[in-house]
Amino acid sequence: MKVLIVDDEEMIRAVLREYVEFEGGEAEEACDGMEAVKLCRENDYDVVLMDVMMPRLDGFSAVKEIRKFKQTPVIMLSARGEEYDKLFGFEIGSDDYVTKPFSPKEVMARIHAVVKRAAAGTERKNAEVMEFEGLKIDMAGRNVYVDGVKAELTPKEYELLFYFVQNEGVALTRERLLNKVWGYDFYGDDRTVDTHVKMLRGNLKEYRKFIVTLRGLGYKFEA
Repeated sequence: MKVLIVDDEEMIRAVLREYVEFEGGEAEEACDGMEAVKLCRENDYDVVLMDVMMPRLDGFSAVKEIRKFKQTPVIMLSARGEEYDKLFGFEIGSDDYVTKPFSPKEVMARIHAVVKRAAAGTERKNAEVMEFEGLKIDMAGRNVYVDGVKAELTPKEYELLFYFVQNEGVALTRERLLNKVWGYDFYGDDRTVDTHVKMLRGNLKEYRKFIVTLRGLGYKFEA
């Protein structure tokens, strides 16, 4: 496991590095967002620990830049625990958010969870057929079966469901769903997402339970 630790406080970097290496991982450090972006361009990491408040380039801006060329899992670290900051962090593509002061053990647990989820997601994306209890999804054939019966989904419902399962366990904002499923040039609002999720849930019947509503944020596919 290779981890990039990005924080302008040397002591925090040192503590996190010690825990990563204690568990057999490899750690590299960056003291600001600019350096983090440069390192992510040059290297591949299993996860990035990204502080929010840093000189030169803040953590949010750094994640936006990194997302332009890599989908490396990112855990935000911040002394600010406001809901807006957390929502914004998820909106720009971070995978988790930890509020300072934190326990290094908690951070390590979150690292393992995010890395495991990312690996499972890659495996899902490479699979032609995915099954979640009685819900069967044929990615190549664009077919969905509910307890053996083919579900009649609209093209957009297919795309929405496929995006959900490819990002299993990831908190997805309505804006992110609009951007990824409908496209950046789509003219619409949050109600578009909510309406399609409602229709999709109806077609999935009892397996609607896998699409979890995140109050004030969006949705998450959790099987």
